[in-house]
Amino acid sequence: MRAEIQLLLIAMHFSKHNQRYESELTGFINDLKQQYPDLEKRQREARAIWWDKPALTPAEVQRASSPDVRMKPYEYF
Repeated sequence: MRAEIQLLLIAMHFSKHNQRYESELTGFINDLKQQYPDLEKRQREARAIWWDKPALTPAEVQRASSPDVRMKPYEYF
């Protein structure tokens, strides 16, 4: 019985229920956010540049999928 209690305490120490535990990665991210308070705002702005764009219209999809120059077939030498 005593060994079972010790195992239970050890398991609780490494579980999510132990609120005192903080991984190295979590600590790093928290330190980074303290050093750069506007980090999340800058991340959102950078994401908007590359990803957050309106969907293409059907005409734009057709134009993008049609080749401007007809490709020649592969030539064997």
